[in-house]
Amino acid sequence: MLFDGVGEPLRLVERPVPEPGPGELLIRVQACGVCRTDLHLLDGEVEIRRPPRILGHQIVGLVERDAQGESNETRRVGVPWLGWSCGECVYCRSERENLCPSARFTGCDIDGGMAEYTVADERYCFPIPADYPSEQAAPLLCAGTIGYRTLRMCGDATRIGLYGFGAAAHILLQICRWQGRSVFAFTRTGDEQAQSFARQLGAAWAGGSDEQPPEPLDAAILFAPVGALVPVALRALAPGGTVVCGGIHMSEIPAFPYAILWQERSVRSVANLTRRDATELLELAPRAGVRTRVNTYPLSAANEALADLRAGRFTGAAVLSIELDTPS
Repeated sequence: MLFDGVGEPLRLVERPVPEPGPGELLIRVQACGVCRTDLHLLDGEVEIRRPPRILGHQIVGLVERDAQGESNETRRVGVPWLGWSCGECVYCRSERENLCPSARFTGCDIDGGMAEYTVADERYCFPIPADYPSEQAAPLLCAGTIGYRTLRMCGDATRIGLYGFGAAAHILLQICRWQGRSVFAFTRTGDEQAQSFARQLGAAWAGGSDEQPPEPLDAAILFAPVGALVPVALRALAPGGTVVCGGIHMSEIPAFPYAILWQERSVRSVANLTRRDATELLELAPRAGVRTRVNTYPLSAANEALADLRAGRFTGAAVLSIELDTPS
């Protein structure tokens, strides 16, 4: 599924199977998650510098072969948003490759997984836990890893608010509950379906983002790309609490009084992910009993999946199942 330009629908095209270069793997894609970042790319809020481009950065598939022609089709891997880093800068040398100024991102700078085949840097291919079907595993590659990174920024917070209850939040809630933390889920105003889903997963409370939680929060994580929620979340924090902005893009943050930041409250962002994030999350998810709720679409229905995500027509995550387009 090819991105040609901002505001245009993805286009289904036939292309030759790509050839892996040195250090790369050719992967036969089984599933690819659909992410809000894909909407930011479509809308031009995150720039694709060299279109056309194949989108998709929550990829699960089987290794077809490497650059030397060696195959291992029993090896199942996942490919996330961060697809390449230089390995030489101060950030890469300090295990902060997510901040590498030369980084390349899957489905943005590198062709992604909304396709039958893709190639990926082997350094950024991660083993998928055996007990996860590929469609279930795909959301772990971005929604899961970014959610996990935001949680790391919360330290030992025990009362955590999640603003925006989509793919990332429904995974992170399960991890938080396994760790013994209390989760307060904030949804779009009146979204009773999402609030009910959060309660089913163990949320201590669920309500609209215009409501205050029943007790102060130690940390608030914003997955919704709405800048106006930053002061809302600050007002819900206990002294010393942190607001963590988990998205790659956010609308403008309005001015707010210093009083709601005072008493050592803080606001910070996360950017991308590190290999440590991916490795730790994929090891932790099975132990924590994480199960993703997925809504599957054939590859050819990628535009429909994106439209449903934009409109909030489902709970959980959207995943393109490549095999659904394969003739039996």
